[in-house]
Amino acid sequence: MARERPAHPADTAGDTLAAVGASARGCTQCGLAPTRTQVVFGVGSADADLMFVGEGPGETEDRLGEPFVGRAGGLLTRLIEDIDLSREDVYIANVVKCRPPGNRDPLAEEIAACSPWLDRQLQLVRPKVIMTLGNFATKLLLDTKTGITKLRGQHFPWSRAGIEAIIVPTFHPSAVLRQGGSALAQTRADFVSVKDLLE
Repeated sequence: MARERPAHPADTAGDTLAAVGASARGCTQCGLAPTRTQVVFGVGSADADLMFVGEGPGETEDRLGEPFVGRAGGLLTRLIEDIDLSREDVYIANVVKCRPPGNRDPLAEEIAACSPWLDRQLQLVRPKVIMTLGNFATKLLLDTKTGITKLRGQHFPWSRAGIEAIIVPTFHPSAVLRQGGSALAQTRADFVSVKDLLE
């Protein structure tokens, strides 16, 4: 018999992103809570057709309280604008809402503790297309162990908790900044494919 998941604050956080975000600000569900400056919940349109899911906040995001506002965020913003949208048109979130110390990868137990917050965001925004940025978001939402290099460039029908969307995995903007060249070209192609899906 499957063990029931204990109650999580996201379960009773309310029916608006603002209410859920306010509840998330007091979250102590994992070991990241004592080391964060603040919870970085999400930003953008509450009824966006396109939602981005990244890995977790970095130093700048932890300080400012908004996802993707550092160098990687600058690239993400440019890629969004290249398909004739703005940050205000889309919704941007992360797998974990608190910065892992030293920008290390989030641990499995941290991802598990934070997943109900992301589920709640997905339920409230109900995007038509979800663009997963990098390995962590892609593996979590597609429930796979396959890496981003093999999955990017494809579209995956996705359904959970009454939400139906298409997942489009692509490289994380920070990886694109490190690799440049073909990684940037491939990511741009993924964004163009998202534009086509939305149209």
